[in-house]
Amino acid sequence: MMSDAPFWKTTPLDEMSREEWESLCDGCGRCCLHKLRDEDDDTLYYTNVACRLLDTQTCRCTDYPQRHRKVQDCVTLTPEMLRTIDWLPPTCAYRRLSEGLDLPAWHPLVTGRPESVMEAGVSAGGRCISERQAGILEDYIVRWPALDPAEESEASRKVDARVMGDT
Repeated sequence: MMSDAPFWKTTPLDEMSREEWESLCDGCGRCCLHKLRDEDDDTLYYTNVACRLLDTQTCRCTDYPQRHRKVQDCVTLTPEMLRTIDWLPPTCAYRRLSEGLDLPAWHPLVTGRPESVMEAGVSAGGRCISERQAGILEDYIVRWPALDPAEESEASRKVDARVMGDT
């Protein structure tokens, strides 16, 4: 008997087809933002500085098929990597599924609408700057990429707006 449940509820991450795996990405762009790690205490800091290939409004890679040739440290997520990395945002479908959680209600696979990511306040679109325009990464440290919008405080939004120059 076939299940009516969606594939992400019935198929383990390491058994998903390439198409299923790729469809888990909600296109928020948060993973394409630069992160800094303190060498002394291993603290992870998020920035609002995007990879040069990320369209900062739509949060789509401008050359996804060739991204590894153009950006040497571009990461291709795998189920194995999910066990060792700590920098994916809490809203990320890959992270959520690997932690035994379901997709959020705003995820495009749930809503059938890609714009639901922007509507839910999850997208980095309009909240980030290209690395080609940014200066020193330390000047662009923000907290929102590490937060679920439901948990993001008004104070955090104001601090991040000042960093972006949108006071």
